[in-house]
Amino acid sequence: MLPILVKTLPFFALIAVGYLAGRKRFFPPEGVAWLTKFVFYFALSAMLFRFAANLSLAEIFDLPFVLAYLSASLLLYAAVMAIAMARGRGVEEAAMEAQCAQSGNTGFLGVPMLVVLLGAQAAGPVLMVLTVDMVVFSSLITLIITAARGGRPGLQTLHMLAMGWLKNPMVVSIVLGLIWSGAALPVPGPVNEFLGILGAAATPGALFAIGASLAGRGAERLGVAIWLSFAKLVLHPALVALAAFVIFPVDPSAAGVMVAAASLPVAGNVYILAQHYGVAPQRVSTAILVSTAASILTVTMIIAWITG
Repeated sequence: MLPILVKTLPFFALIAVGYLAGRKRFFPPEGVAWLTKFVFYFALSAMLFRFAANLSLAEIFDLPFVLAYLSASLLLYAAVMAIAMARGRGVEEAAMEAQCAQSGNTGFLGVPMLVVLLGAQAAGPVLMVLTVDMVVFSSLITLIITAARGGRPGLQTLHMLAMGWLKNPMVVSIVLGLIWSGAALPVPGPVNEFLGILGAAATPGALFAIGASLAGRGAERLGVAIWLSFAKLVLHPALVALAAFVIFPVDPSAAGVMVAAASLPVAGNVYILAQHYGVAPQRVSTAILVSTAASILTVTMIIAWITG
């Protein structure tokens, strides 16, 4: 495990540097917002497009892979919702807790880190996990909250979901990259190099932004946050491993990447959803903080297991 810890520590050290910069106000919240926007719309989008454009659809989409990840994630989602409702939480809060337990920081942490640690062949599986999270589970929380508030999902809801996908640069980058790849067009050398240079900024920028954003988070309702962090860091990868290695015929290499992606801490965009809907934002914020801190050990252990 120690050799893997040595490899993962630089990634988490970048998060720590960002956290210290934010904590000391050397990097103010306004700066964090603009850095995040640069990474989200430019650097990470360039990285994702470059990965997708240089891969075939068959290297990204695999039905047993999708079924394994989706079934394990839905099972966890339902279980966490049921436990929350048994604690007396309403449907909206229960769904938000389930979102915490399922949605990992695949975009800002998983894509840059796992491709480096697990090799270029990890790009396809990571992109598939990212796509399922963004398309399926970001839509699911919207539909649940809409229904809980007395709304009936219809054309307006579908339009809102579609616009959300179209405005998400990660979704757009992956789709455009796959279209380019499907057309069998080679990426011109200068364009590929440009995307490589811009995409290289995604790793340090994203990790620094994660740390700086954590600096403004307080720790309240710690007990619930610890439970949600346990569900995300331990239960999610365990269920995914069971589905990918035992139930569905997933390629072992891709299954390992899927488990590693499932082990990532709670995604920052869950907090954005919580704020948008006014549902348990402080609880979500604490879960992001706790899970990110604990993931230094848990992610390292899981990567050591799948590579060993």
